[in-house]
Amino acid sequence: MSERTATVTRETAETSIECALSIDGSGDADVDTGVGFFDHMLTSFAKHGLFDLEIDCDGDLEIDDHHTVEDVAIVLGEAFDEALGDRSGIVRYADRKVPLDEAVAGAVVDVSGRPRFYFDGTFSQAQIGEFTSDMARHFVESLAMNAGLTVHCEVTGENAHHEVEALFKALTRALDDATRVDERRTGTPSTKGTL
Repeated sequence: MSERTATVTRETAETSIECALSIDGSGDADVDTGVGFFDHMLTSFAKHGLFDLEIDCDGDLEIDDHHTVEDVAIVLGEAFDEALGDRSGIVRYADRKVPLDEAVAGAVVDVSGRPRFYFDGTFSQAQIGEFTSDMARHFVESLAMNAGLTVHCEVTGENAHHEVEALFKALTRALDDATRVDERRTGTPSTKGTL
């Protein structure tokens, strides 16, 4: 199997981002976005998905966290898309639910090449430190659109920190499952012959 890695950069008037991803990693992360809780979520994403991830982002945080979170998701999505290549041999579908104390989140993923995103739930508090809670939903949406994923997510709870963390963990566990190579499979997992 060839190495499933990618390095992606993005330079705009709002952010400057460097991202390196290894899908078949060990969960190592080196992340600096300038938003502490977001760094915590990306580190958790790498750890629980067993993805090796390096992200350095210099964003316009004097405005707010929107451009930083959105653009990191875009770059990470592009990295997944590039690293997966033609998606030959992958499992393709996965479904995970993750609890965190009173919160629970679920993610259903199809690594289809057809980006769609659906979300059910709300976050109990508007902010977690410098992180706007609803940016968690927007992160997953932007990741899905740029990685070519269909993702359905749901979240419930009473504490936004737990809700967002459960969401990131459910998503990354589902992505880990869906992107695994199934040794029994030859070619792309589609009757079309391509994704």
